[in-house]
Amino acid sequence: MINRAVLVGRLTRDPDLKYTASGAAVASFTLAVNRQFTNRQGEREADFINCVIWRKPAENFANFTHKGSLVGIDGRIQTRSYENQQGTRVYVTEIVVDNFSLLESKLQSEQYRQQHAGDQSFNPAANSSSNANNNGFTGNQATKSPNPSKQNQQVKNNSGDPFADSGQQIDISDDDLPF
Repeated sequence: MINRAVLVGRLTRDPDLKYTASGAAVASFTLAVNRQFTNRQGEREADFINCVIWRKPAENFANFTHKGSLVGIDGRIQTRSYENQQGTRVYVTEIVVDNFSLLESKLQSEQYRQQHAGDQSFNPAANSSSNANNNGFTGNQATKSPNPSKQNQQVKNNSGDPFADSGQQIDISDDDLPF
């Protein structure tokens, strides 16, 4: 059986971090994910998907994300039910997150947040449509490295070939291959 969900979207609100009676951290949030098509008015619609993340990853997620953050998540779909105060059975379907990735730099995230700070009709999914093809990356982003020469090498090697211009020759024999 396969039950995997991989989503890229923006948080509609700050993650809600709580702790269970046994001390386990749990964070819940809603992810706005753009649909691949537009409606008749030419507007891009979004799905708002409830997600939950547990333990240490939940604490990290709550510390490093906020409303409007562009994130990627990997998890599984789970359906649960409970009985509300009126005695009615309520069914909840959500994504239980196993892994997440922050898809924009802290600077980009803060700029996005400032641009939409006073926007009462804040729809994070509508504004992520401009990033639909590149998920917020600008192409030549290099990670911060304490060694500037290594940082330049990372920018230079952004061609997709991890061995290009590395300055090292790689010697691989047929015995090293797994097939």
